[in-house]
Amino acid sequence: MPEELRDRPFTTATARSHGFSRQDLTSARFRRLFRGVHVPAEVPVSFALLVRAALLLLPDDALASHLTALRLWGLGVRSVLPLHFSTNTAAQVRRDDIRLHRRRGRLRMAVRDHIGCTGPDRTYVDLATIVTLVELVQAADHLVHRGHTSCEQLRSYLDRCHLDGVVRARRAFAYVRERAESPMETLIRLMLVFARLPEPECNHEILDARERFVARCDLVYRRWRVIVEYDGAWHERSKKQRARDRTRREDLERLGWTVVVVLEDDLRSPKAIVWRVYVALRDKGYDGARPIFNAMWT
Repeated sequence: MPEELRDRPFTTATARSHGFSRQDLTSARFRRLFRGVHVPAEVPVSFALLVRAALLLLPDDALASHLTALRLWGLGVRSVLPLHFSTNTAAQVRRDDIRLHRRRGRLRMAVRDHIGCTGPDRTYVDLATIVTLVELVQAADHLVHRGHTSCEQLRSYLDRCHLDGVVRARRAFAYVRERAESPMETLIRLMLVFARLPEPECNHEILDARERFVARCDLVYRRWRVIVEYDGAWHERSKKQRARDRTRREDLERLGWTVVVVLEDDLRSPKAIVWRVYVALRDKGYDGARPIFNAMWT
């Protein structure tokens, strides 16, 4: 195997220049990643490898963008394919597995995993053209939490930006919180806020009467002493860890806190989650309106 082909994707034309025929490329020695792009069969197929392979089919200025850039920045939303890229050229790509966006405004390149992509702020605005409001808030919460940008930096970018999607991005930014630490935590918080319940604090520390640390909890209603926790990996933990988690929650309850635990299966009935939180708040003295499930919430 020539060095140039040994550990990286290559086009059919490159393979033919090294003496391989189209029939060779269909053998067990090679794996097709995209129409016209192959890789040696022994090379592990990672997300980064797929992106590098797709770039071989695109204009020289193409950058990973939208959902593909977001995944490079550490958050996977929706499926890997199609991969998304942006260009300032007039090039077009007609493929189901690759989307090439022709974008206004100069594309400034950031680098993730040695791959050129749009920066975190530009990625957020581009996403506003293709994802839901909830996914958009999840993306921004992630980018801020991981330190790729900050609320101040993102707000400044949105104020001076005139790109497609910026109006929707500004609307979603109103729901972005610096202390949000996971997409599921963001999802549950928005379930509650869009149902017109009070907004909980994100990742607040609970102390006992002597100001000693007890726990750091996902979503906290301090006024009513209600905690909402997402536990998506409960069944994967060891018995010892599950016992520690149970003890932690019992400690919180002894201090007068009500803990509402949301499991992964509970997400199939999101309205039921909202009602559980509402009942917990009501039992602790909340006298506000019942949840409202309107079109915005849906």
